[in-house]
Amino acid sequence: MGCGKTTVAKVLARQLNCEMVDLDSFITEREGRSAAEIIQQDGEGCFREIETLALRDVLRKRDMRVIALGGGTWTIPANRTLVALNDVLCFWLDPSFELCWERITSSGGTLRPLAPDRDSAHRLYESRRASYNLATVRIPVYDSDSAETLAEKILTQS
Repeated sequence: MGCGKTTVAKVLARQLNCEMVDLDSFITEREGRSAAEIIQQDGEGCFREIETLALRDVLRKRDMRVIALGGGTWTIPANRTLVALNDVLCFWLDPSFELCWERITSSGGTLRPLAPDRDSAHRLYESRRASYNLATVRIPVYDSDSAETLAEKILTQS
């Protein structure tokens, strides 16, 4: 949350002249409710099942594209397997917790259902790092990095 996945994915897709898919937006369109609504109404387990099915369907389309995964997508082993089976490069945008929290709170939106406050968000951030470390490439993110700079870093690592 707050690392810049969607913003960087849009810039990267524009630079590659290809489609960008935000998995959470794809789920919202398909299900008629947001990830937050699904989690609040049906629980995280139900959302993760929906997310895995959505990821499978997005990956079936073989055209070159950039996919922005939700923050918890990569933490599910079945999702990592789907990504691996489809020969996809996966990049981990890795900012500090402080930078993520600043972005989350300054966005003006509501906090996330799995991270309704700073302590919960920090615990979630720490709990996901081991899974994120399994990504193909880690891209450190600093406050001074623009989305364009991060997209360039990804392109040089591809």
